[in-house]
Amino acid sequence: MDDINYILYLCQALPMVLAMALLRGKPRTVVGFIIIGSTICLVASEINGQLLGVFGNDMMYYCTTISPAVEEILKALPVLYFAFFISDNLTSLAQISFATGLGFAILENLIVMMQNQEEITVLWAFLRGIGAGLMHGVCTVAVGMGVSFIRKQKKMFVCGTLSLLFMAMTYHALYNAVIISSIKYIGFSLPLITYIPINLFFVQKRKKMKEMTFQ
Repeated sequence: MDDINYILYLCQALPMVLAMALLRGKPRTVVGFIIIGSTICLVASEINGQLLGVFGNDMMYYCTTISPAVEEILKALPVLYFAFFISDNLTSLAQISFATGLGFAILENLIVMMQNQEEITVLWAFLRGIGAGLMHGVCTVAVGMGVSFIRKQKKMFVCGTLSLLFMAMTYHALYNAVIISSIKYIGFSLPLITYIPINLFFVQKRKKMKEMTFQ
C-alpha cells in the first residue's frame, strides 16, 4: 500500500478522534463508527491490493467479484458486533451501519481521487460523492436493518446473516459493473434511488413515534 493511503487516513481520522473528546452519547457513537469505517477501508485497500495480483490484475473481474465480497464482509463485522454486544435496535443499527459505510466511502473517494488526479473534475466529485458514498452506506444499512431482525430469530442467524452479506455483495458488484460500463451515469443514480425509500421509511418511523408520544 502506498504511504499516501496512510496520510489520507490520518488527515481524515485524527480530527474526528479529537472531536470525540467533546462529544457524548449518540453523536460520539456515530463519529466513532465513521472512524471505524475509514479504518476498514484502509485494511480493505491492503487486502484488495494483494488479491488483485493473485487474480492476474483483471480489474473488471476483480471489481465485480472479489472486492465487493472483501469490503462488505469487513464492513459487516462492526455492525454484527454492535448488534450482539451493544444494541439490536433498528434505528441505532441503521445509524451506525450508515456511519460505517460513510467512513469507508470518504476514505475510498480520497484514495481514488489521489490515484486519478489528472482526470478529476467537479462533476466527477459530485457523482462519486453521491454514487460511491451512498452505495457503501446503503449496503451496510441493509445489513444492519436485516441483523436487527434476525438477531431476535436465533434459528435464522447463520442463513440470515449469509443472505444479508450476499445481498450486499450483489448490490455492490452490480454498482461496480455499471459504473465501469458505457452506462455509468445510470450506475451513479442507483444508490440514490435505493437511499430515498430507506430514508422515507425512517422519516415515517420518527413521525409515528412523535404521534405516539403526544397521544
